[in-house]
Amino acid sequence: MMMASRGGGVKLASSMMLVSRSFSTAISRGIIAKEAVTAKAVGFHEDVVRKNIGEFWVRGSVFGVRHGSTMSFGEKDQQKVEMKQTQPVAEGGDKEEKKEIASYWGVPPSRVTKEDGAEWKWNCFRIDPVLMVCSMKLKPWETYSADLSIDLKKHHVPATFLDKMAYWMVKALRLPTDLFFQRRYGCRAMMLETVAAVPGMVGGMLLHCKSLRRFEHSGGWIKTLLDEAENERMHLMTFMEVAKPRWYERALVITVQGVFLNAYFLGYIISPKFAHRMVGYLEEEAIHSYTEFLKELDNGNIENVPAPAIAVDYWRLPPDATLRDVVLVVRADEAHHRDVNHFASDIHHQGRELKEAPAPIGYH
Repeated sequence: MMMASRGGGVKLASSMMLVSRSFSTAISRGIIAKEAVTAKAVGFHEDVVRKNIGEFWVRGSVFGVRHGSTMSFGEKDQQKVEMKQTQPVAEGGDKEEKKEIASYWGVPPSRVTKEDGAEWKWNCFRIDPVLMVCSMKLKPWETYSADLSIDLKKHHVPATFLDKMAYWMVKALRLPTDLFFQRRYGCRAMMLETVAAVPGMVGGMLLHCKSLRRFEHSGGWIKTLLDEAENERMHLMTFMEVAKPRWYERALVITVQGVFLNAYFLGYIISPKFAHRMVGYLEEEAIHSYTEFLKELDNGNIENVPAPAIAVDYWRLPPDATLRDVVLVVRADEAHHRDVNHFASDIHHQGRELKEAPAPIGYH
């Protein structure tokens, strides 16, 4: 009888393994419970049934069964990792708990702190694993200090037909922008950044797909272009704190972004040389716009309000930084993007591919 029980138990566990491979976890549990009841009904001892079900759950993890760590049916449910995050409230010392997020995936929430030990409240730019290992603390890493010494007056003189077409296309696009925004430079900057963040993402995506198709490296240009797109997006997140867009300006952003994204996508496929040259000239216009923004601030026509908190942390500005300091670092970013895109266009102009020239990763 004992030998029959063992043989039947093995058969039972094997059938359960087949069930788990064929059905989802919830369905598998229901079927397994039914199998257990049936096994008891036909005369298997309860200890044999429980032992084999436990063996099934342990072995199941080897074959990719979900919840494979459960030791026995009904003894231990799925464990949940409760990720609780707190943040200080106003000036008080109390903590306010955010809504709990339950997950069994085991992904731990990162606790990021500033250099002074204060809690890091931004999720859009985070930490450096190397710093985490070296200092045993999580420190923000996508932040940086802008290089304000960059030459703002550099200009690429259009020489070829594509260069001239890119140059005059950018000049033509500036006219409706001047008419619409006039001297409202906060809203103008916001609109500018919704467009400026598109080319890097499109170029990086197309290079990414090309790298996959050809089984080749990109020379670091995928990361460079995606970093550019992220940097431009951070400009937008900053100016959103300064200028609140009206409903028709939001509608305009949707329209302009939809048209520009598709046009730039086709342009980059047809001629990356033209696409990068156009972005280089767009960045030159951005430098001019931010220079005019600074003049308005210096003349008192625009209030020089304190810098948004996100800008202080992202560019590592002093705590007493103002809007003028923000415009200065944003203008320096645009100058770096100008150099990168003109450089990329020059590489194509020489009949080379981007991967043949090391990308200026981290060029800020």
